[in-house]
Amino acid sequence: MIPTSSHYWLRNAHVPESLLVRSKQGRSRNWAAPVTQELLLVDIEIANGTIASIATAGVLSSYTAPSIDLRGGMVFPCFVDMHTHLDKGHIWERSPNPDGTFDSALQQVRQDSERYWTAEDVYKRMEFGLKCSYAHGTKAVRTHIDSGGSLADISLDVFQELQQQWHDRLILQAVCLVSLEEFLTPLGEKLADRMTEMSGILGGVAYMNPDLEAQIDRVFSLAKERKLNLDLHVDETGNPDSICLRYVAEAAIRHRFQGQIVCGHCCSLAMQPPEAAAKTIALVKQAKIGIVSLPMCNLYLQDRQPAQTPRWRGVTLLHELKQAGVPVAIAGDNCRDPFYAFGDHDALEVFSMSAKIAHLDRPYGDWCNAITATPADLMGLPTVGRIGVGLPADLVIFRARQYSELLSRSQHDRTVLRNGVAIDTTLPDYAELDDCIQ
Repeated sequence: MIPTSSHYWLRNAHVPESLLVRSKQGRSRNWAAPVTQELLLVDIEIANGTIASIATAGVLSSYTAPSIDLRGGMVFPCFVDMHTHLDKGHIWERSPNPDGTFDSALQQVRQDSERYWTAEDVYKRMEFGLKCSYAHGTKAVRTHIDSGGSLADISLDVFQELQQQWHDRLILQAVCLVSLEEFLTPLGEKLADRMTEMSGILGGVAYMNPDLEAQIDRVFSLAKERKLNLDLHVDETGNPDSICLRYVAEAAIRHRFQGQIVCGHCCSLAMQPPEAAAKTIALVKQAKIGIVSLPMCNLYLQDRQPAQTPRWRGVTLLHELKQAGVPVAIAGDNCRDPFYAFGDHDALEVFSMSAKIAHLDRPYGDWCNAITATPADLMGLPTVGRIGVGLPADLVIFRARQYSELLSRSQHDRTVLRNGVAIDTTLPDYAELDDCIQ
């Protein structure tokens, strides 16, 4: 039970060392070496909603405020989900994917949007996703929003309404989502203006075609003119000849782009010869591009053939990118829609599944940063996704004491603190969406 006092201590907390920010003011004491598996055992002082101090567990002989002994339970900062699709979410029951393929997902979403997507429908489903994210312990969410034709007027308006209503609970960012070819038209320029007005991010889907270089150049020009950051879907395919990521990196270097660039998926990179992949990774590093991988969704869609066991996992070269110094994040992507039939907007599930899919262990190292500090940095949120003196006491507390425990059970009994206060972690009832599927 978290003390109700505004000043208290969390004692004997296991915290990943990579998530602890050492204070320049010296109020964070010298911590001992990791006790096991890159974890530090510390005491955390919380006062008036912020982290007041951090000390090696057991150093203090007495405490000046109430305390709770976590008995080695793990503590993370609140999560950062930097790639999701709230506008598509939770339509599976009315528009399931008949064969689980990428092409069928595209078709089903297109038909669903034409038939059902009103402001009321999109609002209910997007808000449901936000409720799940908040209850699970997420603090910041970046969502891609289908923005072709009339969808921009519907979904972007709904997003702005929810952004205002949730501003005290979640940091929300929006990325427009259209095929890059649309940016060669007046509608594309209008969309770029809309994203500027709402302080959004310019985004789209890149796929191999004869005009790809011109499309990418136009996107960079629009972004530079409007001082917008970029977040692009690239190479969501197992075709090794798909090298959109390389085109984007070359364009970033050519345009001397100073904004933040994020590229998501990048699946085909893992299917290319080592020398070709290494060349692309070097360009990505030079262009200062961040990569976000969506392991669960890509595992679900990629290499799906009727009555055939998939031969690969659909995930990009996470280890190779990280070893090259490229910022790498992971996220949940779609949730209960034709692109991914499962999910619950839970960043811990993303981390747990990714650790198993992409071998983010032996050692775990700082892979926990991929759902916290790294996406926060890519989203321009320097005080989010880490634990340090003077930062908000936005924390997720688990009974699990080690990674082997954390990643073996669901951790649905977690405690979430926002500004030092435990929130209600009750998840929304699926019945709230009944009107959307009847």
